[in-house]
Amino acid sequence: MKEKIPRVNARKVEKTIIKMGYKIKRQSGSHRIYKNQDGKRITLPIHSEKIIHPKMIKVILTENNLTIAKFKKLM
Repeated sequence: MKEKIPRVNARKVEKTIIKMGYKIKRQSGSHRIYKNQDGKRITLPIHSEKIIHPKMIKVILTENNLTIAKFKKLM
């Protein structure tokens, strides 16, 4: 059975991508743009305690070659 993508809020995702080596480059409204040393970019909507859509998390996982288990471990 395929493992489900976790349903987490923006604060947890933000902490996790910072652990992955991303740094905030700029903010446009409620969206923060993060970049890592390789030049990869993640745009994350920051809406306090709202849950990030699983498709958004899936994009982060695929672009960074992470499994769901590794992502949960980083959280």
